[in-house]
Amino acid sequence: MKAVQLAKHGDPEVLQVQEVPDPTPGPEDVLIEVKATTVNHLDLFQRAGTRPVPRMPFTPGLEAAGIVLQDANGFHKGEHVLTDNAVAAKGGGGYAGKIAAPASDLARIPAGVSFEQAVAAGLAASTAWASLFDLGHLKAGERVLIWAGSSGVGTFAIQLAKHAGAYVITTASNSERADALSQLGADRVINHREQDLGKMLQGAEGVHLVVELVGSTLEASIEASQHDGRIILVGNLGGQESTVNTQAWRLKRVHVIGGGLLHTTPQNMQQALQLVAEKVITPMIARTFPVEQAAEAHRLLASGEPQGKIVLIHS
Repeated sequence: MKAVQLAKHGDPEVLQVQEVPDPTPGPEDVLIEVKATTVNHLDLFQRAGTRPVPRMPFTPGLEAAGIVLQDANGFHKGEHVLTDNAVAAKGGGGYAGKIAAPASDLARIPAGVSFEQAVAAGLAASTAWASLFDLGHLKAGERVLIWAGSSGVGTFAIQLAKHAGAYVITTASNSERADALSQLGADRVINHREQDLGKMLQGAEGVHLVVELVGSTLEASIEASQHDGRIILVGNLGGQESTVNTQAWRLKRVHVIGGGLLHTTPQNMQQALQLVAEKVITPMIARTFPVEQAAEAHRLLASGEPQGKIVLIHS
């Protein structure tokens, strides 16, 4: 089979198409022909060497959507499935043409949902669901702040929170992105470059839950929280360090919860995919590339331009 791999760290050009052996499924695995995967920031970090990889050569790809090749562990040949944990599969991540994935990681893709839509949901929807519901315990009628609304996780968190009956506040860096996020269902979009979000969202305007995707904005998240508010620290798109006012944190009794590597369950993921099938939520796809053009896709993601997911297609 073909796989896009890196044999050394470096610029996008280190990603090369290689011919590699097909994976051999273990007793708990399902053999899958991969049809689509995505490019995530972690892929860029692993390629550059700022995040560890288990071995070289390494096949990236956190998500994989494809077709079951043979009956195994309750799955049947021809079924369409998704994993948001492809790095746990034999054969490599989603940049590989075939993987043998643990059956316990798989969600079935409903009719009417394409492979591209499924992977564009993938880890982003899984992380959003886990942040809002598994850890955040979001309830109908609550106010939620979602940082970086144009990110993959942000776009799904907006739609899932709105579907759950929350009042949704999010952030954008320009008016074009703000308009797009309003169309997704956000009740209020704040330009964080021009407005002091922490001071705007206080008292009755404060939020019950924050999905903190930036990290360096933790101080503003605490300011924006109501008493006994919850902050789920999901990502650090703005850097790994933040200075906070511990007095405001203490007096408000704000709960800051480190999200770690967030995944919801395959059962919840299947519910999210069903919402895609019902057109309740829409995966935002910025661009699609053949997997052989993974280097170009990495450059595009690094530019910061895409609004939505970059999808790689296996022919």
